[in-house]
Amino acid sequence: MSKKLIDIVVTALEDIKGKDIVTMDVSDLTDVMDQIVVASGTSNRQVKALADNVVEDAKKAGFQPIGVEGMDTSEWVLVDFGDIVVHVMLPETRLFYELEKLWSVRPGSPRVSGEE
Repeated sequence: MSKKLIDIVVTALEDIKGKDIVTMDVSDLTDVMDQIVVASGTSNRQVKALADNVVEDAKKAGFQPIGVEGMDTSEWVLVDFGDIVVHVMLPETRLFYELEKLWSVRPGSPRVSGEE
């Protein structure tokens, strides 16, 4: 199920010209989800359109999102499918929160010299 849904999500993001699409396997880091997909949109309107397209294409394939958050401001929209969580963000929001960096840190791993 997850592989098929990941393919649907990535294709839906690519169809609306999502930028810097990253998929991350976080199954070793949490029991809450298996995969995270992060993408950027160039404007609030595009962020909303990207998230809408993900939801629409997933529903057409029989996948129902558990929840969608952030459509009101469309700076950061989260689409939760349970095993897969999709984050669509404005570039400055994505840079500020650095989700890819946050989810790449393994518990107990040493901090890199120079980081706070």
